Amino acid sequence: MSRLYDTVEPSVIDEEMLQKAVEEQGPKDEAGKIAKKEGINFSDVLSLRLDFKNILKIDNLWEFASLTKLQLDNNIIEKIEGLDTLVNLEWLDLSFNNIEVIEGLEKLTKLQDLTLFNNHISKIENLDSQKNLHVFSIGNNELKDIKDILYLRRFPNLKTLNIANNPVSSEENFKLYIAAFLPSIEFLDYRLIDQQTKAVAYEKFQSQVEEQIDKDNKARILEEIQEQKELEIQKHREAYVEYLNTDKLFEEMYADDPEGNKLNEIPGVDEMVKLFREKLIAVCLELFNFGLSEFEKRKAEVDMFWECVNEAKLENKQECMKIIADFNKKKKKLFAELQHLNDPKLTEIKVLEYAQIINDLWDKLMGLELQIVDQLEEVIKDFDRNMQDMVGTFIENVQAFLTQARELENLHNEKMIESATIALEKAAKNELEEDISEDLRMLLVDKDTVINAVTSSHDVHLLKIDNKEDDIVTRINTWLKNMITAIHNEEEIKRNRSRVTEINHLIDHLREEIDAFDVNIGVTDQISGTKSKVTFKGSLHRVSVTNGSGPSCDKTARFSNAGLTSSDCSNK
Repeated sequence: MSRLYDTVEPSVIDEEMLQKAVEEQGPKDEAGKIAKKEGINFSDVLSLRLDFKNILKIDNLWEFASLTKLQLDNNIIEKIEGLDTLVNLEWLDLSFNNIEVIEGLEKLTKLQDLTLFNNHISKIENLDSQKNLHVFSIGNNELKDIKDILYLRRFPNLKTLNIANNPVSSEENFKLYIAAFLPSIEFLDYRLIDQQTKAVAYEKFQSQVEEQIDKDNKARILEEIQEQKELEIQKHREAYVEYLNTDKLFEEMYADDPEGNKLNEIPGVDEMVKLFREKLIAVCLELFNFGLSEFEKRKAEVDMFWECVNEAKLENKQECMKIIADFNKKKKKLFAELQHLNDPKLTEIKVLEYAQIINDLWDKLMGLELQIVDQLEEVIKDFDRNMQDMVGTFIENVQAFLTQARELENLHNEKMIESATIALEKAAKNELEEDISEDLRMLLVDKDTVINAVTSSHDVHLLKIDNKEDDIVTRINTWLKNMITAIHNEEEIKRNRSRVTEINHLIDHLREEIDAFDVNIGVTDQISGTKSKVTFKGSLHRVSVTNGSGPSCDKTARFSNAGLTSSDCSNK
């Protein structure tokens, strides 16, 4: 059923809709005031509700990188898309939409709860990356094939499954089939599957289940092997030496070298090419091993840097917590004293004392922040210098190894010129011992043609070596630049601004707290016998003085961030 599609104009997920949703679902009370004043950064939002919005297309959510929960239910969405950047998402509700195909979830590897209830889905697919899935709801859809159930065996943590009201769910022994082939399921269609049901199900489908287990084990072994290979390749990429432990560079040289492939058909050249290949692979392997070794050194340096940074931040945080704890003790004691004071002058003194305590707190917290800024600046400078040295050493050695590769190519080129010249002379005398291809025969027509072919092949080979060097140097320099820039932005600029804002918000809150403090003081002047009542509230404190039959007057006290001042009056 297409909900609202034909009657209401579809909505677009735009800035206005997102801002409104974030504010409505944002923090309340004091935190809400601060958030509304400062504005909520979309990248900090953890939960977002966009249900009942008549949304047709998922779009413009790329800023919500920290989002863990997203509700898009009860809309008219037709396609799952636009979610690739929400890599921290754990809970996703797409129920009551018009979705036909499960797709677009490949990047959501942390997803634990997925609801696709009441859509138009006919096949369970494209969920291979959701290894952590705990809850899956796909009831009220169009699943027809019971073999779709087998797809769910890849989710060992799946405990809750809702698949009711699909065509497939009306098949005979459907519940037993689920219990037998999905033993991890504890709740099916909101009902507990007890152990007795699981035992009966296994007995009924034992042979099929055991056959499926055997298939799964074989598939799992192959999958683990592939995953291990991918992990190794990823590590090699991070070391900038991927495939240098193979003959890939040699193969790339001849992949775009038609002239070289023709020349390799010259009788006797195959042994020479084989020797060149072996020597080139040996140089590449040396570079590969060196690259892995340097990668481990860089990784250790980076890990040590973050350990130092986190340790310094932790120590700074603990010092701040001690200072705030000490402040809270003084504050509690001072507020208790204010509640029991009967003298307006003493009250003023205490308020001034509290103002000074707040100022001292600000000074101490900002002092600690300046201290951590200096510490981080020094650590980052040392780290940057060390990494520059390490990267420089790596690049120098890469260039040295690839210089060896060029020397091997130059030597091979000289031998190729010699072999091609001899072959040309034999061809001219019709003395070639073996039959040659027509392509090679077209090269062996004159010396210029042969030399041009050898030179062309040589240039291609050198270009491949140059490209490999440029690729390695460019990538590692880019990595270092991006890393240092990110550290400066996150640890020096962004962290400092956030901390200063946090401190100022705390101080503002404390000052607002004393502004809102309410104390009533009743006093009697010991000389004149005048009875007075002092109301201490907010930034304006008024003392009303009444002396029986005489008129009253006002004594006003004003509290500001700098202190408290008072004006007096005389009886008329």
